[in-house]
Parts: sequence; C-alpha cells; structure tokens
Amino acid sequence: MKTSIEELTGKEKAAILLITLGPEKSSEIFKHFKEEEIESVTLEISNTMAVLPEMKNAVLEEFYQVCLAQDYIAEGGIGYAKQILEKALGEEKAFDIISKMTSSLQVRPFDFIRKAEAYQILNFIQHEHPQTIALILSYLKPQQSAQILSDLPAEKQADVAKRIAKMNRTSPEIVKEVERALEKKLSSLMVEGQMVVGGLDAVVDILTAVDRNTEKNILETLETEDYELSDDIRKKMFVFEDILSLGSKDIQKIMREDIENKELAIALKGASQELQNLILSNVSSRLGAMIREDMEFMGPVRRSDVEDAQQRIVAIIRRLQEQGEIIISRGGGDDVVI
Repeated sequence: MKTSIEELTGKEKAAILLITLGPEKSSEIFKHFKEEEIESVTLEISNTMAVLPEMKNAVLEEFYQVCLAQDYIAEGGIGYAKQILEKALGEEKAFDIISKMTSSLQVRPFDFIRKAEAYQILNFIQHEHPQTIALILSYLKPQQSAQILSDLPAEKQADVAKRIAKMNRTSPEIVKEVERALEKKLSSLMVEGQMVVGGLDAVVDILTAVDRNTEKNILETLETEDYELSDDIRKKMFVFEDILSLGSKDIQKIMREDIENKELAIALKGASQELQNLILSNVSSRLGAMIREDMEFMGPVRRSDVEDAQQRIVAIIRRLQEQGEIIISRGGGDDVVI
C-alpha cells in the first residue's frame, strides 16, 4: 500500500478523491468525464481496496490547492497565481501546483505579458534581436503585436514580419530561454514536443491589425526582398469570400473586368450561397442566368480549379485597389493593401 501522495499516479489520486467525495458528488463529476476516462477511473476505484485517512486528506488538500490556483489564474493570470501561492505555500509547493495546472491547461508561453499594454512590452523587447521579437510577437494577441510592430523602427518592421512568416516550429527549450531572459517566470509553460508558432497565418493576423502605413512599408519591403513570401501574405490577406465586405458599386466594377463566364462560374462553385447571390445580383439578369446555368451543368469541380479561379479574381481586385479604383475597408476604417 502506498503511504505518500508523491507515490500516487494521477489516476490513483482521481480514484481516491472520488471515493472520498462519495457517490452523489462523484456522479456529478463523472458527467464531465469522457467515456474512456470514466472506464479508466472506475477500474481504478474498483482496484482500490483501502485508503489511509492521511492519504485521503492529502489528496483533498492537493485538489483544493489546484482549485484555488485555477481561480487565481482566471482572475489575474499565471504570474498572479504564482505570487499568491508562493506567499501561502512557499516557492517549491507553488511551483509544483502551477506546473500541474499549466501542463494540463497548456498555458501559452509569454502568458505573463499578454495582459500588459503594448507600449510596456515594447520597452522590454525593442532592442532585442529581430528573431527574438518575432518569436514573442507570435505568441501575443494580434492587436498587441500589431501595435508593437507599428512602433518598431521602419527598417526593423519588415525584418520582424518576415521572420514571423517563416517561423514554423520552435524548440520548447529556446522559447523557455527567451521567457527567462524577459522575466524570471516558470519554465513549465510549455507542452512537450515542438510548438507550432508563427507562420503565414500569424503574420497575416498581425498585418491585418496594423495601421495602413506600417502594412504598406512591410509588404513593399518584403516584395523586394522575398517576392514569393510577400505574394503569399497578400493572398492570405484577402480571400474570395471577403468580397462580401464590398459594396455593390465595387462588385459591379470588378464584374466589368475581363473575367470569363466559365471562370466566374467555377469560382462561385466553391463560394457560399450568400456570396453567390451577392455577385449574381450585381450582374445583368441575362448574365446571371447564364452563369447559374454553367454552374448547374458543369458538374463537380476540383478544389484546386476552384481555388485557382478565385485567386485570379482576387488578383483583379488587388489590382483595382492598388489603382485606387476600389477601396477595401477594415473594421477600424483603414483601407487595406491586398
């Protein structure tokens, strides 16, 4: 028989907790378990013959502390929870509890600065290497990262954006090292294995939130340094379905461009019904009927053909925007380069 809580597995602790709480409360807890978890814990309960009173108390105490930690994290984040628990339980015990919480919650790295103002974070990182800045911005909220990127020197903005876009998987050890350098926080905020961080989606989210001049500077610089990357970013910043955000006059202007009926029909095959109706309501009734007929009789279309057709139309929209023929508005009122 195990006599120390340190000897118990998580499953054994769960079984002892449920035994201690009794059948009524345990049945309520089981409602939140997955089927395989219920089977596993039930088997463990059935194999638990006797539990020492001091072991029950120890498991209950740990459960209570973890619940407190969860409340503290919800209230003020990891740093706040750690500070409170250290005062109450000591540094070592607090570390153990937070480690259990962060490993199960998979708390994002740099959580301790995600609640800070952008200008405060900028003061911490503005003199760091561009790769370090890119790593940190990849983990922050897009609005935070956008503000920080906007406030960096112009010559550094494109470099950082490029590094975010090309970042894919980063070793947890490297991320931990950067965390420690910024502020001596916990080293257990990582999930095991490689972390997916950065990439095109991350830089697109950030560029979508920055001001117009910053976005323009970054994209123009990237276009000369890495045209393929800049083109990939531009494509992701406006997708075919975003035509829903355009006004009727702009859609009519787009439809007057050299777009073949067949190509438009293929593009619309992969669009939502709402977008199909919007586009076809902005062409002549005769043309709309012809396109609907083409869509009906062309049968199944390969996804790659739909995407190619949509992208060619997006390229026309991008050209019209760059020529000042149409304006694509962002939520904040700024127009966006696509």
